[in-house]
Amino acid sequence: MSDRELAEFLERQGITDARVLEAIRSLRRADFIPEDLRDLAGQDSPLPIGHGQTISQPFIVAYMTQALALQPGERVLEIGTGSGYQAAVLARLGVEVYTVEVLPELAWPARELLERLGMGNIHFRVGDGSAGWPEEAPFDAILGTAAPERLPPALYEQLRPGGRLLLPVGAHGGHQELIRVTKPLEGGAPQVEALLAVRFVPMTSSPPESLPH
Repeated sequence: MSDRELAEFLERQGITDARVLEAIRSLRRADFIPEDLRDLAGQDSPLPIGHGQTISQPFIVAYMTQALALQPGERVLEIGTGSGYQAAVLARLGVEVYTVEVLPELAWPARELLERLGMGNIHFRVGDGSAGWPEEAPFDAILGTAAPERLPPALYEQLRPGGRLLLPVGAHGGHQELIRVTKPLEGGAPQVEALLAVRFVPMTSSPPESLPH
């Protein structure tokens, strides 16, 4: 499938947000995939990108983006830059993206690609995703593309009141669920929703290191 056909396929699968579909349509997924796998870019499936990591299935990328109900100008923290595809979809929605990747071997090529595509509304950091990016908090939304076994408290703390956190949670190789946590506007318990059974690579950690600006 071409990227236009991919967007049409996702619409048939229940993605209804026109802005998300246009973001998918406007990007070449093949740009974010190793050269020897680019003929598979139009498939609705995850693909390896090296270092034990994957680019997510397009449906999951679209579903997660839609589930955050983002508005232009919002500040979004992404945990797990990977190839940069999810960050690119977010950026196409007119939000300010702060993306953290634990593996420099992935972070540097992703940054180079996204800057080459002219996406100046994406900010990069190499480090422990579970720690978030406290210097830039609070965020309107946080999205994780790797699964911790339980919700990292630092991420919830970095949400503004009314903010949304979307994260796959569960053991690697076991049951994982995509959860959406909404922080109350005032004191009280967060709203927690289980949205979908998923399978993501595990969230790993290392000491933080900011990429130079």
